[in-house]
Amino acid sequence: MEVAALVLCFSCPVFRTLIGCSVYVQSTQQARRSHSSAEPDEEEDGTVNKFLSRFVWIMRGKLSEVYTDCDKETIDGMLLIIVGKVVSEMEKGSLEHMLGAAEALPSQDFSQDLWVTVWEVSNSVLEDMEKERKKERMKKFLQSEEVKEMSRFAGEVGIRGDMLRELRFKWAREKMEESEFYESLERLRNEERAEEKEDLEAKTAETVSEEAGVADEKPQVVSLPKRHGKIKYKIYGLDLSDPKWAEVADKVHQQGEFIWPQEPKPITGKCKLVMEKILSLKEDNDHSPLLAEWVELLQPSRIDWISLLDRLKEQNAGLYFKVAELVLREKSFQANIHDYSKLIDAHAKENRLEDAERILKMMNEDGMAPDILTATVLVHMYSNAGNLDRAKEAFENLRSHGFRPDMKIYYSMIMAYVKAGQPRLAESLMREMETRDIKPTKEIYMALLRSFAQRGDVVGAGRITTTMQFSGFQPSLESCTLLVEAHAHAGDPEQARNNFDYMIQLGNKPDDRSTASMIAAYEKKNMFDKALNLLLQLEKDGFEPGLATYTVLLDWMSKLQLLDEAEHLLGKIAEQGEAPPLKIQVSLCDMYSRAGVEKKALQALGVLEANKGQLGPNEFERIIDALTAGGFVQDAQRVHKMMEAQGFTASEKLKVSLMTSQAFRKRPTVQR
Repeated sequence: MEVAALVLCFSCPVFRTLIGCSVYVQSTQQARRSHSSAEPDEEEDGTVNKFLSRFVWIMRGKLSEVYTDCDKETIDGMLLIIVGKVVSEMEKGSLEHMLGAAEALPSQDFSQDLWVTVWEVSNSVLEDMEKERKKERMKKFLQSEEVKEMSRFAGEVGIRGDMLRELRFKWAREKMEESEFYESLERLRNEERAEEKEDLEAKTAETVSEEAGVADEKPQVVSLPKRHGKIKYKIYGLDLSDPKWAEVADKVHQQGEFIWPQEPKPITGKCKLVMEKILSLKEDNDHSPLLAEWVELLQPSRIDWISLLDRLKEQNAGLYFKVAELVLREKSFQANIHDYSKLIDAHAKENRLEDAERILKMMNEDGMAPDILTATVLVHMYSNAGNLDRAKEAFENLRSHGFRPDMKIYYSMIMAYVKAGQPRLAESLMREMETRDIKPTKEIYMALLRSFAQRGDVVGAGRITTTMQFSGFQPSLESCTLLVEAHAHAGDPEQARNNFDYMIQLGNKPDDRSTASMIAAYEKKNMFDKALNLLLQLEKDGFEPGLATYTVLLDWMSKLQLLDEAEHLLGKIAEQGEAPPLKIQVSLCDMYSRAGVEKKALQALGVLEANKGQLGPNEFERIIDALTAGGFVQDAQRVHKMMEAQGFTASEKLKVSLMTSQAFRKRPTVQR
């Protein structure tokens, strides 16, 4: 048994090389000739050699782990016997047949454990070889034209990155499975043909004498009847034999070439080096020379430009905008209106308003009027920038194209009106939405309610609140607080208190903001006793005043010229640990200026001058009036010029006050 195993083992050249038994080369070849009259296929030999090579490698490791005291020669001897048995099983059939037999019928020569190990190793080797085979086949299908065409189409519609890679592997796997299915059908067909051929040869041998007897007879010819006219075929009622469908097919083919363009040219050599330099440029570098060199080397088409822009967008976003704008004027790029719209949208998302308007101007100069997509982008862009006039122009452009605005367009325009301080026009757009069965969102309702509340329009605020309730949005702490603010700005503390109490009845616990709004309502009518009673009542229920409440109280104390109380509240604000709002500095400047406390007044004024961009016309008027009343005429004149520089116009009353105070330029003496 061992001698036979040795002879069979040496029939494998790979194993012979591993063991180092080159002395038996000639005898092994003779043994192979004696055992088999026909040489196996080269492909089968390669598969067997690969299998035995991996099998020997793994089994050597397993034997070395178990028999740690054995030397290399002993291990080699064991491998000779094991591989000999495996080869003898392989002589009976294929590798898969050998594994099936090994699992079902244990060997009488090996122990149960050893045979199980041999079977497990063989199975793992076959699985690895099968995985490699499928991997190699997958590579071929990944590079097939059908998979490439589908990938190009997916890239055109915006699929990128990991998702595109997964889809490409999915399509390749489907093509591979389809190919394997048809290959299996072809094998079955060949086997059936071989069987039919054998049966035909057997029948031919039996009927030779009969055919010789009837050789003189004329064979009967069987043929199909002749048909007149062309073949007509219909699919779903369409006569596809009509010549017009050939013209349709040609047009579809032409459009297909436009939709699925060819792949980008391969970039190699010097052109690749130039492209890498372009990608590594900084935004402020001059990219024109390198780009011109790249164009000269590659002679790019539209798909080459798109590939370059995609890489720039991923690796160098700043340079992408510059190159994209330059490419729009390149003849080889063949820019269309969607390219302009795409670049305008990219600038808008980055808040590059001037750049977006420059691209829009280029588009108009090139004779391309903004389409629906471009107008949509412009509506969103100008709305976010707070440019109501341009947003309205883009919105009307959409209407002129017959486009019915959707929720996003309506939302952008409503927010543009809200930012411009025109809530009534925003409300009319909301009513238009409702007539077109587009339900406004809660964000739209709250934006309108907030805008009406800031202007003290209690009628508009109440109307929005009622509409919200009919739409299914119940009153909340935020909406009730905004109603309190609306009545506070309108100078109606009684209605403000009614809404405040209604908010508590709904189960909403007053917070710092709602309480501050209620105190501000009392401050309008100087109802200090009611404000104090409200605070005492809320403190019994566990309420603790916050930054907003202290700010309103400090402003009230400053108007009453209660310096000690105001400074006490200023200490409370400092204990909050939050940055105080700029409104506090306005109150302090007003209080200290009227009290003649020069140092503290100018200190507060310095903070206000540093943040002049955050001041509105009402704040400027209050500061100038306080400085004038306190005798700080020069400072009042300086702040007035600052106010005009910000684009605000002083009231006639303030102008008269400044003119009459110019004769009194002497600063008052410090009282504290």
